[in-house]
Amino acid sequence: MKFTAPAGPNPIDQGKVIGHPHDRIDGRAKVTGTAAYAYERNQLAPNAAYGVMVGSTIATGKITRIDTSRAEAAPGVLGVVTYKNAGKLRKARSHAARLLAGPQVEHFDQSVALVVAETFEQARHAAKLVRVDYAPVQGRYDLAAEKANAKVPKAGQFGPSDSQTGDFESAFGRAPVTVDSTFTTPDQSHMMMEPHASIAAWHGDQLLLWTSNQMIAWAVHDTSEILGIRPEKIHVSSPFIGGGFGGKLWVRSDAILAALGARLIKRPVKVALTRAQVPNNTTHRPATIQRVRLGADPDGKLQAIAHESWSGNLNSFREERAGSQTRLLYAGANRLVTHRLADLDLPEGNAMRAPGEAVGHLSLEVAMDELAEKLNLDPVQLRVLNDVQYDPEKGPERPFSSRKLVECLQEGARRFGWSKRNPKPAQIRDGNWLIGLGVSSALRNNPTKESEARVRVDKHGKITVESDMTDIGTGSYTILAQTAAEMMGVPLHHVTVKLAESHYPVSCGSGGQFGGNSSASSVYAACVRLRQALAHKAGWDIEATTFEDGKMSCAGQSMPLAQAAGPKGLSAQDKIEFGDTQKKWAQSSFGAHFVEVGVHRVTGETRIRRLLGVFTAGRILNPKTARSQLIGAMAKGIGAALCEELVVDKRHGYFVNHDLAEYHVPVHADIPHTEVVILEEIDDKSSPMKAKGVGELGICGIGAAVANAIYNATGIRLRDYPFTPDKLLDHLPPV
Repeated sequence: MKFTAPAGPNPIDQGKVIGHPHDRIDGRAKVTGTAAYAYERNQLAPNAAYGVMVGSTIATGKITRIDTSRAEAAPGVLGVVTYKNAGKLRKARSHAARLLAGPQVEHFDQSVALVVAETFEQARHAAKLVRVDYAPVQGRYDLAAEKANAKVPKAGQFGPSDSQTGDFESAFGRAPVTVDSTFTTPDQSHMMMEPHASIAAWHGDQLLLWTSNQMIAWAVHDTSEILGIRPEKIHVSSPFIGGGFGGKLWVRSDAILAALGARLIKRPVKVALTRAQVPNNTTHRPATIQRVRLGADPDGKLQAIAHESWSGNLNSFREERAGSQTRLLYAGANRLVTHRLADLDLPEGNAMRAPGEAVGHLSLEVAMDELAEKLNLDPVQLRVLNDVQYDPEKGPERPFSSRKLVECLQEGARRFGWSKRNPKPAQIRDGNWLIGLGVSSALRNNPTKESEARVRVDKHGKITVESDMTDIGTGSYTILAQTAAEMMGVPLHHVTVKLAESHYPVSCGSGGQFGGNSSASSVYAACVRLRQALAHKAGWDIEATTFEDGKMSCAGQSMPLAQAAGPKGLSAQDKIEFGDTQKKWAQSSFGAHFVEVGVHRVTGETRIRRLLGVFTAGRILNPKTARSQLIGAMAKGIGAALCEELVVDKRHGYFVNHDLAEYHVPVHADIPHTEVVILEEIDDKSSPMKAKGVGELGICGIGAAVANAIYNATGIRLRDYPFTPDKLLDHLPPV
């Protein structure tokens, strides 16, 4: 099915199953411990041995000698994999570095060996006996020091890294009111609950890989590229994933090392990275330096807007596009967005929840508050004043498919009691706590991606959906079941969804906020095909045939689906292909965050007291799972504002705080009751589901709202994230 024009009326509009807050159909399995995650697929890979990864202790240089003799002689050890016995390995084009080092070392904790033993304890002990000698070389580990050497990145899948409209410099120079602020954000780790884990087994020349991965087809492709075997010889399975946030978009060392270990000892091998290995051995969100300049007339209308960003990466791999939201969020005739990429020898930086926009909002939305203060305007009013209903870079010829940012801001302000905010900072106290309110807009692009699914109806009238789509805790099983139930006119419990096997049709996968909308659209397309097949078999006109209550009806005739399917059942398969709709219409999800904080006037500790997010994201397929996604993303954004930071050892090139004891993330005690309001919206230009992405929207802007609330509470304007107490202590009002 090709989606090239706005969706007209269709069966999804019935809203009998779609749009209702159904419980997750995989929820019981997860809370009872019967959901089998990658490291637990023991019945499918019996007698599996255990592998423990050995990582490099230098950041860049060369291995001069590997001595595995002591490890190989240790009790229970079955074999040791290094680059010397692993065979020819390639670097996948989607990776910045090889997943097994040798002889070159490209980053700290890059895998240099895998020790395989009968038990995990034996493998862990023997891993400490591997001796590796290195010839290290001096690397580049400081983004600020390399900023002057940063270059224009290569154009990627989202086009050129820079954009310019009008004459920013001249307009900024003429503007009566200006802001020129520089911000920094640190490296951040995904820190998902389930570390990267895999089990691998070989059946002849066929590789079976049970792994924790968000994109099944990508995993097959990359494994094929690395190991040099044909894709059809690889089967990847990942039905349950304990969080990914972008860190599991591509196979990592656990999967490749498990495959190499299993090939070496000729039996299944399971590998799980330890928590301490995740930050340096896998991917992370790169640090940024961002400069935002805004110029406005005295009434608050933006005349000039610029967002310049610098980030670094290994082997010039990819930049963090922190200016993405700035290209679309506000009006302004004269615009400049640039990104520069420095070569760093730190571990690979790659996608993390809302890449670019999550950190870009942290600077743009604080700069907007600074501008509002200079203009003596309410921050909500300034944002409303600069709303724009079309792509401000392309002009009215590219309108937004739907945009309710103003409605989000106004509804949020009303619900939050924003009118009671004292605009003068450091005026409100509650005992020893300084109280402040902050606001931020939120925008996350609505990408769509080709996706395919298969749907069949059996002789009992039951529906089965098959797709290699994954569920990373987002509710994919549930919304795909809801889509099929709505389309085929059956109750939800009559639908079975089977996901994340590489022999199923290739879906969009889970990532980039495109997963729910695109994969549900593919199920929609397959159901359209199945409805046509059933009508054709019955000799009925499909245009006059309806599907409801487990039956199909046409012109006064009615037939149960079971009867229509026949003893052998029927199946249909189709993909959704998105045409040039993204070129015709700017497509984004929107929101507004409102935050109340308390800052302790003695300790500098910041506490979140109230949270409200108001959002629009097209048709909401399941309000319950969407709300959960937004709450989780808001919590993650609060972490970015207050505590999350990978600390770089700039002498030796590694992330020092590599576990949850030192890499702090928000916990239940840090997040109060979170109010989420989703405004009604239908976007017929996005997909046949008339939905938009929602999974990454909540992280966009929330950290800036926290920053603005801290300023309102204390009068201290911080620009270097995260805002830990030490950055406030020296500037707090006298006790």
